[in-house]
Parts: sequence; structure tokens; C-alpha cells
Amino acid sequence: MNIWIYIAAAAAIVGSALATGWAQAKIGSSAAAALAEKPELRTTAVLMIAIPETMVVLGFVIAVLILSKGG
Repeated sequence: MNIWIYIAAAAAIVGSALATGWAQAKIGSSAAAALAEKPELRTTAVLMIAIPETMVVLGFVIAVLILSKGG
């Protein structure tokens, strides 16, 4: 396989993981501040923190697709 296929697959995972980490850092600090004032927002806070995880899953799926089409 061409080296660019491996680089593209790695970029798909690395890019989505970095974006997820950045998003969760921003959401996490905001959620902590909101929960300090309104504890009843706990379910919403957990959902908002979990939503960016789908980016990593989609990045993994794209990497698998890239590697499966590369051969």
C-alpha cells in the first residue's frame, strides 16, 4: 500500500480526536459552571459532553474505510 493511505487514515483519527478533546474541554468547563448554579441540568450536561465522542467514532470509521479501499 501507498504510504499516503496510512497517513490519511492516521489524520482521520488524529484530527477527530483533537477536535473532540478541544470540544469536550470547552463543554466540560461550561457544564461545571452551569452545574454549580443549577444542579438539575446534570442530564443535559452529560449529554453535551457525550455528543462530541461521535466525532472520534466517525473518524475511526473513515480510517477503516480508507484502509479497506487502499488495498
